[in-house]
Amino acid sequence: MSLTQKTVLTALRQVTHPETGQSLVDLGLVKDIHVVDGQVEVVLALGGLPQPVRDHLADEARSAITALPEAEAIAVRLTEEGSPPPNADRPAPQESMNQVGHVVAVMSGKGGVGKSLVTALLAIGLTRQGKRVGILDADITGPSIPKLFGLHGRPEFLPQGIVPARSSTGIEVMSVNLLLESEDEAVIWRGPMIHNLISQFWTDVTWGEIDYLLVDLPPGTADAPLSVMQVLPLDGVLLVTTPQDLAAMVVRKALRMAEKMNVPLLGMVENMSYYVCPETGVHHEIFGPSGAAALAKEAGTSLLARLPVDPLISRLCDAGEIETYQVDAIAALAGALAQLTAGGRTTTFEKR
Repeated sequence: MSLTQKTVLTALRQVTHPETGQSLVDLGLVKDIHVVDGQVEVVLALGGLPQPVRDHLADEARSAITALPEAEAIAVRLTEEGSPPPNADRPAPQESMNQVGHVVAVMSGKGGVGKSLVTALLAIGLTRQGKRVGILDADITGPSIPKLFGLHGRPEFLPQGIVPARSSTGIEVMSVNLLLESEDEAVIWRGPMIHNLISQFWTDVTWGEIDYLLVDLPPGTADAPLSVMQVLPLDGVLLVTTPQDLAAMVVRKALRMAEKMNVPLLGMVENMSYYVCPETGVHHEIFGPSGAAALAKEAGTSLLARLPVDPLISRLCDAGEIETYQVDAIAALAGALAQLTAGGRTTTFEKR
Protein backbone atom coordinates (compact mmCIF):
# COMPACT_ATOMS: atom_id res chain seq x y z
CA MET A 1 0.00 0.00 0.00
CA SER A 2 1.54 3.30 -1.14
CA LEU A 3 1.86 6.20 1.26
CA THR A 4 -0.58 8.94 0.32
CA GLN A 5 -2.63 11.64 1.99
CA LYS A 6 -5.54 9.19 1.93
CA THR A 7 -3.67 6.42 3.75
CA VAL A 8 -2.46 8.91 6.37
CA LEU A 9 -6.01 10.20 6.81
CA THR A 10 -7.27 6.63 7.21
CA ALA A 11 -4.65 6.01 9.91
CA LEU A 12 -5.68 9.17 11.74
CA ARG A 13 -9.29 7.96 11.81
CA GLN A 14 -8.12 5.41 14.39
CA VAL A 15 -7.04 8.19 16.78
CA THR A 16 -9.95 9.12 19.02
CA HIS A 17 -10.56 11.87 21.54
CA PRO A 18 -10.34 10.31 25.02
CA GLU A 19 -13.54 12.02 26.19
CA THR A 20 -15.86 11.94 23.17
CA GLY A 21 -14.61 8.78 21.48
CA GLN A 22 -14.70 10.53 18.09
CA SER A 23 -11.78 10.44 15.69
CA LEU A 24 -9.48 13.36 14.92
CA VAL A 25 -10.89 13.39 11.40
CA ASP A 26 -14.55 13.43 12.40
CA LEU A 27 -13.83 16.19 14.92
CA GLY A 28 -12.34 18.30 12.12
CA LEU A 29 -8.98 18.55 13.90
CA VAL A 30 -6.84 17.40 10.95
CA LYS A 31 -6.12 20.62 9.08
CA ASP A 32 -3.41 19.61 6.62
CA ILE A 33 -1.42 16.59 5.45
CA HIS A 34 1.76 16.67 3.34
CA VAL A 35 3.35 13.48 1.99
CA VAL A 36 6.60 13.58 0.01
CA ASP A 37 8.88 10.56 -0.53
CA GLY A 38 8.03 8.87 2.73
CA GLN A 39 8.08 12.11 4.74
CA VAL A 40 4.79 13.01 6.42
CA GLU A 41 3.78 16.30 7.97
CA VAL A 42 0.41 16.58 9.69
CA VAL A 43 -1.13 19.77 11.05
CA LEU A 44 -3.57 19.31 13.93
CA ALA A 45 -5.80 22.07 15.28
CA LEU A 46 -5.67 21.25 18.99
CA GLY A 47 -5.65 24.79 20.32
CA GLY A 48 -7.66 25.34 23.47
CA LEU A 49 -7.78 21.69 24.49
CA PRO A 50 -6.31 20.79 27.89
CA GLN A 51 -2.59 20.16 27.63
CA PRO A 52 -2.81 16.46 28.61
CA VAL A 53 -5.40 15.88 25.87
CA ARG A 54 -3.26 17.75 23.33
CA ASP A 55 -0.21 15.68 24.20
CA HIS A 56 -2.20 12.45 24.10
CA LEU A 57 -3.72 13.17 20.67
CA ALA A 58 -0.40 14.30 19.19
CA ASP A 59 1.37 11.17 20.47
CA GLU A 60 -1.40 8.88 19.21
CA ALA A 61 -1.37 10.57 15.81
CA ARG A 62 2.39 10.13 15.56
CA SER A 63 2.11 6.46 16.51
CA ALA A 64 -0.67 5.84 13.99
CA ILE A 65 1.41 7.31 11.15
CA THR A 66 4.57 5.51 12.29
CA ALA A 67 2.70 2.22 11.89
CA LEU A 68 2.33 2.86 8.15
CA PRO A 69 4.99 0.74 6.35
CA GLU A 70 6.37 3.46 4.05
CA ALA A 71 6.43 6.33 6.56
CA GLU A 72 10.08 7.24 7.11
CA ALA A 73 9.97 10.68 8.75
CA ILE A 74 7.00 12.06 10.64
CA ALA A 75 6.26 15.56 11.87
CA VAL A 76 3.11 16.44 13.81
CA ARG A 77 2.63 20.18 14.00
CA LEU A 78 0.02 21.80 16.25
CA THR A 79 -1.87 24.98 15.52
CA GLU A 80 -4.08 27.16 17.70
CA GLU A 81 -6.68 27.34 14.92
CA GLY A 82 -10.16 26.37 16.01
CA SER A 83 -9.77 27.21 19.70
CA PRO A 84 -13.02 27.22 21.67
CA PRO A 85 -14.13 30.30 23.60
CA PRO A 86 -12.07 31.08 26.73
CA ASN A 87 -14.81 29.82 29.08
CA ALA A 88 -15.45 26.60 27.22
CA ASP A 89 -15.09 23.55 29.42
CA ARG A 90 -15.30 20.93 26.68
CA PRO A 91 -13.21 20.09 23.62
CA ALA A 92 -13.95 21.75 20.31
CA PRO A 93 -17.11 20.24 18.82
CA GLN A 94 -17.28 18.29 15.60
CA GLU A 95 -17.59 20.36 12.46
CA SER A 96 -21.16 21.55 12.06
CA MET A 97 -21.28 20.10 8.58
CA ASN A 98 -21.67 16.55 7.37
CA GLN A 99 -20.13 15.87 3.98
CA VAL A 100 -21.57 12.92 2.09
CA GLY A 101 -20.14 12.15 -1.32
CA HIS A 102 -22.91 9.98 -2.73
CA VAL A 103 -26.29 8.81 -1.44
CA VAL A 104 -27.55 5.56 -2.97
CA ALA A 105 -30.74 3.71 -2.04
CA VAL A 106 -31.10 -0.07 -2.38
CA MET A 107 -34.69 -1.09 -3.07
CA SER A 108 -36.81 -3.78 -4.63
CA GLY A 109 -40.50 -3.49 -3.92
CA LYS A 110 -40.58 -7.15 -2.90
CA GLY A 111 -39.57 -8.55 0.47
CA GLY A 112 -37.12 -11.40 0.89
CA VAL A 113 -34.97 -10.71 -2.16
CA GLY A 114 -31.93 -9.66 -0.12
CA LYS A 115 -31.87 -5.86 -0.14
CA SER A 116 -30.15 -5.70 3.24
CA LEU A 117 -27.60 -8.30 2.16
CA VAL A 118 -26.85 -6.42 -1.06
CA THR A 119 -26.54 -3.18 0.93
CA ALA A 120 -24.11 -4.83 3.35
CA LEU A 121 -22.03 -6.47 0.62
CA LEU A 122 -21.88 -3.24 -1.35
CA ALA A 123 -20.70 -1.37 1.77
CA ILE A 124 -18.07 -4.04 2.36
CA GLY A 125 -16.86 -3.90 -1.24
CA LEU A 126 -16.58 -0.11 -1.22
CA THR A 127 -14.74 -0.19 2.11
CA ARG A 128 -12.25 -2.71 0.73
CA GLN A 129 -11.60 -0.24 -2.07
CA GLY A 130 -10.67 2.44 0.45
CA LYS A 131 -13.99 4.29 0.54
CA ARG A 132 -15.58 5.64 3.71
CA VAL A 133 -19.07 4.21 3.92
CA GLY A 134 -22.17 4.65 6.05
CA ILE A 135 -25.43 2.70 6.05
CA LEU A 136 -28.74 4.34 6.90
CA ASP A 137 -31.14 1.53 7.73
CA ALA A 138 -34.48 2.89 6.53
CA ASP A 139 -36.28 -0.39 7.17
CA ILE A 140 -37.79 0.95 10.38
CA THR A 141 -40.20 -1.92 11.10
CA GLY A 142 -37.93 -4.77 10.02
CA PRO A 143 -34.30 -3.67 10.46
CA SER A 144 -31.57 -6.25 9.96
CA ILE A 145 -28.38 -4.32 9.18
CA PRO A 146 -27.03 -4.28 12.78
CA LYS A 147 -27.46 -8.07 13.01
CA LEU A 148 -25.45 -8.63 9.84
CA PHE A 149 -22.54 -6.60 11.23
CA GLY A 150 -22.75 -7.91 14.80
CA LEU A 151 -23.62 -4.48 16.21
CA HIS A 152 -25.41 -4.20 19.56
CA GLY A 153 -25.97 -1.51 22.15
CA ARG A 154 -27.23 2.03 21.95
CA PRO A 155 -25.34 4.73 20.01
CA GLU A 156 -23.84 7.68 21.82
CA PHE A 157 -25.86 10.88 21.99
CA LEU A 158 -23.74 14.05 22.00
CA PRO A 159 -24.65 17.73 21.66
CA GLN A 160 -23.28 17.55 18.12
CA GLY A 161 -25.65 14.72 17.20
CA ILE A 162 -26.06 10.97 17.33
CA VAL A 163 -22.85 9.03 16.80
CA PRO A 164 -23.47 6.08 14.45
CA ALA A 165 -22.27 2.62 15.39
CA ARG A 166 -19.09 1.48 13.69
CA SER A 167 -18.47 -2.00 12.36
CA SER A 168 -15.22 -3.92 12.66
CA THR A 169 -14.00 -2.52 9.33
CA GLY A 170 -15.18 1.04 9.99
CA ILE A 171 -18.58 1.06 8.28
CA GLU A 172 -20.88 3.54 10.05
CA VAL A 173 -24.39 2.27 10.77
CA MET A 174 -27.56 3.91 12.06
CA SER A 175 -30.64 1.77 12.58
CA VAL A 176 -33.71 1.86 14.78
CA ASN A 177 -32.64 -1.51 16.20
CA LEU A 178 -29.73 0.26 17.88
CA LEU A 179 -32.23 2.48 19.73
CA LEU A 180 -34.48 -0.26 21.10
CA GLU A 181 -34.24 -1.84 24.54
CA SER A 182 -34.32 -5.25 22.83
CA GLU A 183 -33.56 -6.06 19.21
CA ASP A 184 -36.70 -8.25 19.19
CA GLU A 185 -38.96 -5.34 20.15
CA ALA A 186 -41.61 -4.53 17.53
CA VAL A 187 -41.79 -1.04 16.02
CA ILE A 188 -45.50 -0.42 15.42
CA TRP A 189 -45.55 3.04 13.88
CA ARG A 190 -47.65 4.89 11.38
CA GLY A 191 -46.26 6.74 8.39
CA PRO A 192 -45.57 10.17 9.92
CA MET A 193 -43.42 8.70 12.70
CA ILE A 194 -41.44 6.63 10.19
CA HIS A 195 -40.95 9.73 8.05
CA ASN A 196 -39.70 11.75 11.04
CA LEU A 197 -37.21 9.10 12.11
CA ILE A 198 -35.78 8.73 8.61
CA SER A 199 -35.41 12.51 8.47
CA GLN A 200 -33.58 12.46 11.81
CA PHE A 201 -31.26 9.69 10.64
CA TRP A 202 -30.24 12.07 7.85
CA THR A 203 -30.06 15.37 9.73
CA ASP A 204 -29.25 14.48 13.34
CA VAL A 205 -26.58 11.81 12.89
CA THR A 206 -22.91 12.83 12.83
CA TRP A 207 -22.02 11.02 9.62
CA GLY A 208 -18.99 13.26 9.24
CA GLU A 209 -17.09 13.01 5.98
CA ILE A 210 -17.98 9.85 4.07
CA ASP A 211 -17.78 8.85 0.43
CA TYR A 212 -20.99 6.82 0.28
CA LEU A 213 -24.17 6.68 2.33
CA LEU A 214 -26.11 3.55 1.41
CA VAL A 215 -29.80 3.51 2.31
CA ASP A 216 -31.38 0.11 2.94
CA LEU A 217 -35.06 0.43 2.04
CA PRO A 218 -37.90 -1.81 3.22
CA PRO A 219 -40.14 -3.66 0.75
CA GLY A 220 -42.94 -1.87 -1.02
CA THR A 221 -43.50 1.60 -2.41
CA ALA A 222 -45.14 3.24 0.59
CA ASP A 223 -44.05 5.41 3.54
CA ALA A 224 -40.35 4.67 4.05
CA PRO A 225 -39.24 4.62 0.38
CA LEU A 226 -41.33 7.71 -0.26
CA SER A 227 -39.73 9.51 2.70
CA VAL A 228 -36.23 8.60 1.54
CA MET A 229 -36.91 9.86 -1.99
CA GLN A 230 -38.41 13.08 -0.64
CA VAL A 231 -35.89 13.86 2.10
CA LEU A 232 -32.52 12.56 0.92
CA PRO A 233 -30.58 13.94 -2.07
CA LEU A 234 -30.28 10.58 -3.80
CA ASP A 235 -27.77 10.01 -6.58
CA GLY A 236 -29.95 7.09 -7.57
CA VAL A 237 -31.28 3.67 -6.64
CA LEU A 238 -30.10 0.12 -7.12
CA LEU A 239 -32.87 -2.41 -7.73
CA VAL A 240 -32.53 -5.91 -6.29
CA THR A 241 -34.33 -8.85 -7.85
CA THR A 242 -34.23 -12.65 -7.92
CA PRO A 243 -34.76 -15.05 -10.84
CA GLN A 244 -38.47 -15.68 -10.17
CA ASP A 245 -41.01 -13.94 -12.42
CA LEU A 246 -42.96 -12.84 -9.34
CA ALA A 247 -39.95 -10.90 -8.03
CA ALA A 248 -39.46 -9.27 -11.42
CA MET A 249 -43.11 -8.16 -11.50
CA VAL A 250 -42.86 -6.45 -8.11
CA VAL A 251 -39.47 -4.92 -8.94
CA ARG A 252 -41.15 -3.20 -11.87
CA LYS A 253 -43.39 -1.44 -9.35
CA ALA A 254 -40.32 -0.07 -7.56
CA LEU A 255 -38.93 1.00 -10.90
CA ARG A 256 -42.11 2.92 -11.69
CA MET A 257 -41.95 4.61 -8.29
CA ALA A 258 -38.37 5.78 -8.89
CA GLU A 259 -39.39 7.12 -12.29
CA LYS A 260 -42.32 9.06 -10.84
CA MET A 261 -40.08 10.52 -8.11
CA ASN A 262 -37.44 11.48 -10.72
CA VAL A 263 -34.78 9.37 -9.00
CA PRO A 264 -32.20 7.91 -11.41
CA LEU A 265 -31.88 4.13 -11.72
CA LEU A 266 -28.20 3.26 -11.35
CA GLY A 267 -28.45 -0.45 -12.08
CA MET A 268 -29.80 -3.81 -11.08
CA VAL A 269 -28.51 -6.69 -8.95
CA GLU A 270 -29.82 -10.26 -9.12
CA ASN A 271 -29.54 -12.07 -5.81
CA MET A 272 -29.82 -15.84 -5.31
CA SER A 273 -28.99 -16.13 -8.98
CA TYR A 274 -27.26 -19.53 -8.95
CA TYR A 275 -25.69 -22.14 -6.74
CA VAL A 276 -22.13 -23.40 -7.22
CA CYS A 277 -21.73 -27.09 -6.51
CA PRO A 278 -18.72 -27.42 -4.19
CA GLU A 279 -17.74 -30.79 -5.69
CA THR A 280 -17.96 -29.96 -9.40
CA GLY A 281 -17.94 -26.15 -9.54
CA VAL A 282 -20.96 -26.28 -11.83
CA HIS A 283 -23.44 -23.38 -11.60
CA HIS A 284 -27.03 -24.49 -11.00
CA GLU A 285 -29.90 -22.03 -11.48
CA ILE A 286 -32.02 -23.53 -8.72
CA PHE A 287 -34.66 -20.78 -8.84
CA GLY A 288 -34.97 -20.94 -12.60
CA PRO A 289 -33.14 -19.22 -15.44
CA SER A 290 -32.02 -15.67 -14.86
CA GLY A 291 -34.24 -12.97 -16.27
CA ALA A 292 -32.28 -10.08 -14.80
CA ALA A 293 -30.47 -9.12 -17.99
CA ALA A 294 -33.74 -8.86 -19.90
CA LEU A 295 -35.35 -6.93 -17.02
CA ALA A 296 -32.42 -4.53 -16.89
CA LYS A 297 -32.61 -4.00 -20.65
CA GLU A 298 -36.33 -3.34 -20.35
CA ALA A 299 -35.59 -0.74 -17.65
CA GLY A 300 -32.86 0.85 -19.73
CA THR A 301 -30.14 0.09 -17.19
CA SER A 302 -27.32 -2.38 -16.57
CA LEU A 303 -27.16 -5.63 -14.64
CA LEU A 304 -24.29 -4.86 -12.26
CA ALA A 305 -23.93 -8.24 -10.53
CA ARG A 306 -25.39 -11.71 -10.07
CA LEU A 307 -24.92 -12.96 -6.52
CA PRO A 308 -24.92 -16.69 -5.70
CA VAL A 309 -26.92 -18.74 -3.25
CA ASP A 310 -24.30 -19.55 -0.64
CA PRO A 311 -25.03 -21.31 2.69
CA LEU A 312 -21.97 -19.59 4.13
CA ILE A 313 -23.73 -16.23 3.81
CA SER A 314 -26.50 -17.37 6.12
CA ARG A 315 -24.04 -18.57 8.76
CA LEU A 316 -21.98 -15.38 8.64
CA CYS A 317 -25.09 -13.17 8.82
CA ASP A 318 -26.40 -15.05 11.85
CA ALA A 319 -23.00 -14.68 13.52
CA GLY A 320 -22.70 -10.96 12.65
CA GLU A 321 -19.59 -11.67 10.59
CA ILE A 322 -20.70 -10.72 7.09
CA GLU A 323 -17.57 -8.56 6.69
CA THR A 324 -15.45 -11.70 6.43
CA TYR A 325 -17.32 -12.94 3.35
CA GLN A 326 -15.29 -13.15 0.17
CA VAL A 327 -16.70 -13.47 -3.34
CA ASP A 328 -15.59 -11.82 -6.59
CA ALA A 329 -19.03 -10.35 -7.19
CA ILE A 330 -18.61 -8.01 -4.19
CA ALA A 331 -15.65 -6.23 -5.75
CA ALA A 332 -17.37 -6.17 -9.15
CA LEU A 333 -20.51 -4.60 -7.69
CA ALA A 334 -18.58 -1.98 -5.72
CA GLY A 335 -16.43 -1.16 -8.73
CA ALA A 336 -19.47 -0.76 -10.96
CA LEU A 337 -21.14 1.62 -8.51
CA ALA A 338 -17.94 3.64 -8.11
CA GLN A 339 -17.79 4.09 -11.89
CA LEU A 340 -21.44 5.08 -12.11
CA THR A 341 -21.00 7.74 -9.42
CA ALA A 342 -17.56 8.98 -10.47
CA GLY A 343 -17.44 12.75 -10.15
CA GLY A 344 -20.96 13.51 -9.01
CA ARG A 345 -21.65 15.77 -6.08
CA THR A 346 -20.88 16.11 -2.42
CA THR A 347 -23.83 16.96 -0.21
CA THR A 348 -22.91 19.25 2.67
CA PHE A 349 -25.52 19.94 5.30
CA GLU A 350 -25.81 21.32 8.80
CA LYS A 351 -27.19 19.11 11.52
CA ARG A 352 -30.19 20.56 13.28
